[in-house]
Amino acid sequence: MNPRDDVIHLRRGGTTVILDLSTAPLPSFVHWGADLGPLPPAALSSLAVAARPQRVSGGLDATPRLTLLPTEAAGWMFTPALEGHRDGAGSSILFSLVSVSSDEHAVSLELADVEAGLTARIDLSLGVAGLLTQRVTLRNTGDTTFTVDRLQAVFPLPWEATEILDTTGHHLRERAPQRRALAIGTHLRESRRGRPGADATVLLAAGRPGFGFETGQVHGLHVAWSGNHRVLAERTSNGDAFLAGGELFQPGEVVLAPGEEISTPPVMGSWGEGLSALSYRFHDEWRARPQHPSRPRPITLNTWEAVYFDHDLRRLTALADAAAEVGVERFVLDDGWFLGRRDDTAGLGDWLVDPIVWPEGLHPLVDHVRGLGMEFGLWVEPEMVNPDSELARSHPEWILRGRADLPPSARQQQVLNLAHPGAYRYIAERLHALLEEYPIAYLKWDHNRDLVDAAAGPGGAARVHATTLALYRLLDELKAAHPALEIESCASGGARVDLGILDRTDRIWTSDSLDPLERLPNQRYTGLVVPPEMMGAHLTTPHLHTSGRTVDLELSAAVALIGHFGIEWDLTGTDPAARARIAKWVDYAKSLRDVIATGRPVHVDGTDPGVDVRGVVAADVSRAMFTIVQTVTDAAWPPGRVRMPGLDDDRLYRVAVSSLTGGQGAGQSPLEWATSDTVLTGRQLSIVGLRPMVQQPQQAIVVDVTAAD
Repeated sequence: MNPRDDVIHLRRGGTTVILDLSTAPLPSFVHWGADLGPLPPAALSSLAVAARPQRVSGGLDATPRLTLLPTEAAGWMFTPALEGHRDGAGSSILFSLVSVSSDEHAVSLELADVEAGLTARIDLSLGVAGLLTQRVTLRNTGDTTFTVDRLQAVFPLPWEATEILDTTGHHLRERAPQRRALAIGTHLRESRRGRPGADATVLLAAGRPGFGFETGQVHGLHVAWSGNHRVLAERTSNGDAFLAGGELFQPGEVVLAPGEEISTPPVMGSWGEGLSALSYRFHDEWRARPQHPSRPRPITLNTWEAVYFDHDLRRLTALADAAAEVGVERFVLDDGWFLGRRDDTAGLGDWLVDPIVWPEGLHPLVDHVRGLGMEFGLWVEPEMVNPDSELARSHPEWILRGRADLPPSARQQQVLNLAHPGAYRYIAERLHALLEEYPIAYLKWDHNRDLVDAAAGPGGAARVHATTLALYRLLDELKAAHPALEIESCASGGARVDLGILDRTDRIWTSDSLDPLERLPNQRYTGLVVPPEMMGAHLTTPHLHTSGRTVDLELSAAVALIGHFGIEWDLTGTDPAARARIAKWVDYAKSLRDVIATGRPVHVDGTDPGVDVRGVVAADVSRAMFTIVQTVTDAAWPPGRVRMPGLDDDRLYRVAVSSLTGGQGAGQSPLEWATSDTVLTGRQLSIVGLRPMVQQPQQAIVVDVTAAD
C-alpha cells in the first residue's frame, strides 16, 4: 500500500484529529480523541482505509459516510448538517472539496456547490489544551436569496459511546444532570428561549457506559452562543455515531441575499478519560485567552437579598461599613436605583438615577464605598423594558413582538429589540453616561426573562439571531471604551451560561439559589465548561430566601469556596461574633483564590450517596483544598473513607482539617488523624483515603492539603 498525502493529521494538547480528504463527496473524520503520537504517512493511510465502510445489501451502492458537512444529496439519510432552500426550491445541496490549507494545529476546507449556488468553509482548530473548535461559514453565490434552516458542526463519536449525559433544570435549579442510553436514533436538545435557558444543557456528552468524573472515556460538545441553539447525539444504522450543534434558526430568520454569508457560532468539542479531564480542556483553553481575568477575583458583596428594592442611603452605607469590616473588596448595588423602580413592575429602560430616592445621585453611596477601600458595582438589565416606563411609552416600536399585541409577559417586562438602531443607540448612550459619571468597576448585567415571539414588529421577521449579535457588539463596545470594567452575566440566575457570553464578560451568576445543598450539583455540572473563578458563588443568610432551608455559615461558606467567592447577606443584622466568623472565611477565601483561579477542580466518584467530596488542586500540585459535605444521612454512621485524588503520587502532603470547620458535634470523638501531624503521599490519598470528620447531616468540613517537603 502506497502512503497517501490526502490525510490531515492535527495534534495538540493531548488530542489527535485525523481527516480523510479522499472520501466522496467530502472529507470524513477518521479519529478525534486520544493523542496517537507522531504517525508516518503509511500509518495515516492505513487508519483512513480501515475506517471505510463496506457496501451492504439493501443500501446504496456506496455506503454514505459521516462527512464534515453531510447532506441528503450525498446519500446521507440521517440528520444533515445543512438544510435550506430558495423560496421552497433548490434544497438539494452537494458540496465538493475545492481547496485545503492546514498547519499542525488547524485546517480550513473550502467547499463549493456550483449547481446550488453555495460555497462553504469549514475551519477546525486544536487549541493549546486540545479543545477542538469548529466553525462553518455558508455563502450564497447564487442570484436569488437562500433561506438557511439548519447549519451545524459535526463531531464523530467512538462507536462504544453508548451513554449520554446532559443537564436540565429550572429557575433556582439549573444544570441538574440526567443520563440515558444512546441507542440507534437521535437525542435532541433545543433551546427556543432566546437565551440558553435555565433548562438548557451546558454540555452534551457521550461516553462508555458508567463514565464518571475520574474514569471512562467521554466526548462532549458545547455551543458558544447566547441565543437559540441545538445540540444532538445520534447513532445511525450505518455504524456511525456523532455529536452535532449550532444555532437554531426561527422560520425565515436567516435569509442570505446574493453575496451574503453566515457562520455558525464556535462549536467546541472536548474529550477525556473522565469528565474532569474533559472539563480541564475547556478550563485551560479559556484561561489562555488574553482577556481572561488575571487579577485576584475581588470578594464581592451584592445587596439584593440584603435590601431588595428598599434603597435607603443610611441603610446602604451601614451595609457597606459591615462589608468592609469583614474584608469585602467590591460592593454591588442591585436592582432599585433607577427612575420609578420601587418594585419589578416599572422602570426598566429608564436608566436614570431616581432623584426621589437619590436626590444627590449615587455619588454619596459611591464615595462612601470607595472611601472604605472597596470598588463600586451596579446592577443593570439593558435588554429589557417594563411597559410601565417612559421608554416603552415613547418607543413602543422598540419592543420585540410578532403581533399587534405584546408577547406574554414575564416578570412584568418585555424585551427590547437591540437590533433596532434607535434602541441600540439609546441603551449604549445611557450605559456610557453612567460609566462616565460614576467610577463603576463592575456591572451586574441581568436578563430576567425568556424571549417569546421575538420579532421585529407585527408581521416582522424573527430577531433572536440579530439581537444576540447586537448584545455582543454592545458588550464589546463597552469593554473597548472602559477597559478596566468587569461585567457579570446574570440571567434569572444561571439561564444564560455559555462561552459566547463568557468570552465578553468576567463571570456568570451561577444560580439565584444560594442554598448550598442545591448549589453542589449546580456548580459541579456548570464547571464541566466554566472554570471556577468565573462562577459566582456567595455565602448567604442562614435562613435561605429561596428554599426556606436553614443552614450554618460553615456549610454555606465551604460550598462557595470553589468559585468566585462573595456574600449575599444583610450583614447589618449580624452581631460582632458572627461578623468575625465571616471575616475568617473571607480571609481564607482570599488565601485560596490563586489556587481556585489556576488550579484544577476535582470531583470524587464512588462516595456514599449522602457524601459529596470535591476540591481544587493547585497547578503546581503543591497545595489542595477539599470539602466534604454530608448532605443527608447514609446507611453508615460515621461514614466510610473518602479519597482525595489529583495530587502528585510520589509527593508527601500534610493533611489537616481547617480550623474553620474543625469542631466536633455532640457525642463525637475527635479523629486521630485530624488532631496529629498526618503526612501521606498523593498516591495514598488518591487510593486509600481517610475517614472524614463530619458533624451532622447538612454540614461540611474543609481539609487543607499542603506539600510537606
